[in-house]
Amino acid sequence: HAKLAHRVRPGVVYTTFHHPVSGANVITTDNSDWATNCPEYKVTAVQVTRVTQPSDWQERQKNFDSKQKRLLTDAILG
Repeated sequence: HAKLAHRVRPGVVYTTFHHPVSGANVITTDNSDWATNCPEYKVTAVQVTRVTQPSDWQERQKNFDSKQKRLLTDAILG
């Protein structure tokens, strides 16, 4: 869910990128940091559009996450 905030300057988009659930990898380019090979999260251009439902990749990721959690639970419980 997006939030509009007065603390962030117009033209700037902020997102967390430490956790896969953020989906930040979807918007990154092929460029990466020379030392760590981490994607260039901080300089990726984006276009923000208001939507009323999750995108296809968000639905696929949600289904994938659910399946992974079920597999993990089954493995733990035996």
